[in-house]
Amino acid sequence: MLNGKTAVVTGGGSGIGKATALKLAADGANVVIIHMDPEETAAAVCSEIEALGVKAKAIRMDVSDFEAAKQTVADIIAEFGTIDILINCAGITRDGLIAMMKEDQFDAVIRVNLKGTFNMIRHCTPYFIKQKGGSIVNVSSVSGLIGNAGQANYSTSKAGVVGLTKSTAKELVSRGVRCNAVAPGFIATDMTANLSKNNKLAAAIPMKRMGTAEEVADLIFFLASDKAAYITGEVVKVDGGIAM
Repeated sequence: MLNGKTAVVTGGGSGIGKATALKLAADGANVVIIHMDPEETAAAVCSEIEALGVKAKAIRMDVSDFEAAKQTVADIIAEFGTIDILINCAGITRDGLIAMMKEDQFDAVIRVNLKGTFNMIRHCTPYFIKQKGGSIVNVSSVSGLIGNAGQANYSTSKAGVVGLTKSTAKELVSRGVRCNAVAPGFIATDMTANLSKNNKLAAAIPMKRMGTAEEVADLIFFLASDKAAYITGEVVKVDGGIAM
């Protein structure tokens, strides 16, 4: 049980982040969601979390902003006393073929998906070291493992998350801090809404369907919990077999 622990979930206002926040809350964790959604959307997620009997807070913050991330982490520590679990789920897409991709399309995805993950790890690390413990789970993608046409920016950012995960795990393992990643395949969320009706895509997945946010959340929860106490530096796919 995660009773008394505090989890921070970036991208927690929707999709995989929301499903993960609810999963952690159901096991007793207080949850802070960091988001860029409309305030009413985040407030509704907080209400769902609080209905599970734990404390919830929503903070609207751009994770790619280094100083804003630093202040947000400090504010969470001041209010909750600790951060025990960090889930880096915030992510965006700006798809396009590499021959026509604009610089700002590439830069925006790298800033949010990779630098944003670094920012949150960087600012939580001193607290993890001080308390001699913590668990980090980063959301990468099978696109970061095998590449994906039309997603040079996204694939690059998610491959970077893999390298960041492994470096973080090696640096912090002696301090009692674990860092792992999940690599989802095609998951039915708002981000992939334009793909969900693509029958050819579903047919290409060995399991013949897209995954659900809850299925990814189950894996994130396992890696974040003490049930995975002897696992660090791993990247675990949850993709219906598409990248096997």
